[in-house]
Parts: sequence; structure tokens; C-alpha cells
Amino acid sequence: MCLLARAGAIRAQQALWRLVHTDRLVVFDLSPVAVDRSARLMSQYADRPMDLADATVVALAEELGYRRIFTLGTDFQIYRFRGLQRFETIPAS
Repeated sequence: MCLLARAGAIRAQQALWRLVHTDRLVVFDLSPVAVDRSARLMSQYADRPMDLADATVVALAEELGYRRIFTLGTDFQIYRFRGLQRFETIPAS
């Protein structure tokens, strides 16, 4: 949403909300484990720096076992799934 807002694309944001409302995109609550992992990731990638949104995406992806994620952020070429593998991003970058 943040990247879409920066691009001035309210229609794209509205389309994303439609995906949420039709259950084609799920907004997850973070478990305590994912919250702790997010904090550790932000420290680990402090040289980037990693923001909270990216940290929670990485932590949740690790928790759920999803290496393939949708993102418009370019930092996901740097971040590593479970510290080892590159993420497979959609769209591919």
C-alpha cells in the first residue's frame, strides 16, 4: 500500500483492498514469534535499513513457509528466506 501510495495510484490501492475484501489476499495477525523475529531482522538488516513492513513480511513468510511473495520492494533481492535462500518475488525483479 505504501509503495502504491507513493506512486499516486489510488486505483491500485483500491484494487488491492478489493482483493482483501474478496478473500483473495489475506491480511494476517502476527504471532509473538513473528513479532520477535521482525525485531531481530530489523537489527540484522540495519545497514539497509529494513523497515517494519518488510520485516513483518519476511517473518511471516518464514513462519508460513512461503518463499514466493508479492512485493514491489527491491530490498527482497537482498533479504534471505530463513537466512539462506533468496525470495521468489512476484512480479519478478
